[in-house]
Amino acid sequence: MRKLSRGTLIFLIFLNGYVSLSLELAVLRQLSFYVGSSAVITSIIMAIFLGFMSLGYFIGESQKINDAKIRNILNISFLVIAGLSVCAASFPLITQYFTWMYTGGITSGVLQTFFYSLIFLSVGPFLFGLNTTLLSRVLHSYNSNCTGNIMAWDTIGSVLGSMATTLLLMPFVGVNYTVVLITVLSVVGALILRRRWWVWAICAIVLIASAFINSNSYQKQRFGILVNNANSTISVSDYANIRVLYMNGLPMSVYYTDSGRPADYINYLNDVFIYNMPISRTHKILVLGAGGFTLGLRDTYNEYTFVDIEHTLKDVSEKHFLKQPLTPNKHFVVADASQFLKNTDQEYDFILLDVYSNSYQVPESMITAEFMERLRARVAPNGIIAMNMIVSPNFDDKYSRVFDNTFHTVFPYNTTRHVIGGYNPWLRPSMGTNVIYLFFNTENDGRIYTINKTPVIYDR
Repeated sequence: MRKLSRGTLIFLIFLNGYVSLSLELAVLRQLSFYVGSSAVITSIIMAIFLGFMSLGYFIGESQKINDAKIRNILNISFLVIAGLSVCAASFPLITQYFTWMYTGGITSGVLQTFFYSLIFLSVGPFLFGLNTTLLSRVLHSYNSNCTGNIMAWDTIGSVLGSMATTLLLMPFVGVNYTVVLITVLSVVGALILRRRWWVWAICAIVLIASAFINSNSYQKQRFGILVNNANSTISVSDYANIRVLYMNGLPMSVYYTDSGRPADYINYLNDVFIYNMPISRTHKILVLGAGGFTLGLRDTYNEYTFVDIEHTLKDVSEKHFLKQPLTPNKHFVVADASQFLKNTDQEYDFILLDVYSNSYQVPESMITAEFMERLRARVAPNGIIAMNMIVSPNFDDKYSRVFDNTFHTVFPYNTTRHVIGGYNPWLRPSMGTNVIYLFFNTENDGRIYTINKTPVIYDR
């Protein structure tokens, strides 16, 4: 068997680094659909990924691995990585895994992530580490002083894999086809090392499986997925008289097709705050977290600005969810909510913050006092801020209590809290439900009534 050239070895080191980071990022994105992307979830995935990669580095140095067998081992390694990339990062297979988890009674996102990482993110990272060490051993036969060169090319591959995956591939090609590309690159590595008929056969089987499972047509037919990019997995499902817009596995917006009515909490906001606005002037309304654009759906008079980081939402809503174009008074801005608030000097008469889809996948930067200060700075005099929260209505968990404390730190006066739908205040533990936090930006001097001073007659 012809000896691999120095350039080929460097390319394989680069390819190994590229595939390893690209696969890790694709997995993080796909898992966010079920377990979110909090620091805890990310740390579990990275710890197991890096831990097994380190083990691969150690094993690769073993003298029991004969130099004459390194090329064959690398060939098998890239084939296994190609197969694992399909299993570990393909959305349909991940969905099946979580179905089994819930069926087995394992509902903790932390445990689900740990078992997933242990099963699917142990062998692959181990082989990435093993490949780097074995390729380095072969490259040292050309130059024993090339350690820095090896580390540089591996790092360059990782950097390009990270940037290409997050900045180009997932946003514009889609997560599913990014997984196909990872499979293709792994197959390329295997074929560079060995081109026997059975290697070609395995490569063909893996590529066909990856292309089919990750195809847009299959995922749309099987799961109703319309968008699967770096930010969101979006699908729309029709049931009896109701249409639901899902983002990252969660129902983000509801539309009753028989009556044209939105979700209950949006219906409450429309009836009480939007459709009651005086028509003496045009009011400015800001919606952070566009969802299905159902706030003020029938309002063609006031001026709306919908802000969301997902650029496909307007197109998906008009074509598949609402199935009607937005009226001209509705404007869509693609931006991060916090950055939008930071960069605008516009004041709004009504602001709806609707980015908290549940208590497990909370955008952590948008639940802080600092973010709420930005929000408060953008409400006009006599304006109103509404926050749709999924919390315990009777403060039955720490998250609900701490959020309430945070809210009242920034909005100590002129606030109220409305629970959408009925609930049992004595039920323990209580289920999270839609709770609307409201702030009315009217003047308040902070006075209180005491036994010594009670000028109620004048205040009223």
